[in-house]
Amino acid sequence: MPKMIISVDGVVIGQVALAKDRTTLGRRAYNDIVIDNLAVSGEHAVLHMSDGEVQIEDLNSTNGTYVNALAVQKQTLEDNDVIEVGGCRIHFRARSNLAIGAASAHTASGEFSTPIPLSSAPTEAGALIELGIPMLRVLSGGSDNHDVPLQKVVTTIGKPGVAVAVVTRRRQGYVAASVMGDVTLNGAVLGTEAVALQERDILELGGATRMQFVRV
Repeated sequence: MPKMIISVDGVVIGQVALAKDRTTLGRRAYNDIVIDNLAVSGEHAVLHMSDGEVQIEDLNSTNGTYVNALAVQKQTLEDNDVIEVGGCRIHFRARSNLAIGAASAHTASGEFSTPIPLSSAPTEAGALIELGIPMLRVLSGGSDNHDVPLQKVVTTIGKPGVAVAVVTRRRQGYVAASVMGDVTLNGAVLGTEAVALQERDILELGGATRMQFVRV
C-alpha cells in the first residue's frame, strides 16, 4: 500500500497509508489529509490511485503543488518523489514497508481527522532521511569546484566587486536575485527582483562561473 510521510523542517509529523481511490489534501477539516497552515488552500490537492499508480492533482491552489521542486498541475508519482505543499514536505513511498520511528500512521479512509499544525513538532518523532537536497553545482569557473549546499535561508554566491547573487529559500522553493555585476539565469539577465529556480536552471556570474541548481 502506498504511503505519504509528512515532515516539517526534517521532522516527521505523520504518515498516511493511501487506501482510497481518491484522497484529498487541504486546510479544511473535511479533507482526508488536513494540514493546518495558511499557506495551504482549503482544498489544495487530490491524490488519485488506480491500477497501482498514484497521481497528484493540484486543485487550483493559491500557492501551488510541487513535485521534486517543479510546479505541477497533474502528475503520476514515482517512488521517493518529494511533494511540497505550503511549509510541508511529503515523501511518497510506493511501498509502505518503511517504519519511521514513533511517527503515527493513519489510513486515508476518513480516519485522518487531526490537523497537522506546522507551528509545532511532536515530542517524539523518527528521523527523516531527506531526499533531494538542494544545491548549486559548479559547472565551470569555481575556484575550488565545490558544490554549494543551500542549507541557509539566504546563500550568497559570487565574487564581491565582480558579480554577486543571492539564493533565498521560501516556502514554495528557491528564488535567485542579482546583487551586483553581470548575473544571468539560463542566459537571460537576472535583476534584483527574485525569480523562482527550477531544477537544472543555470546561474552564470561575471561571464565566468557557471552553476546549476539541482537536488541530489
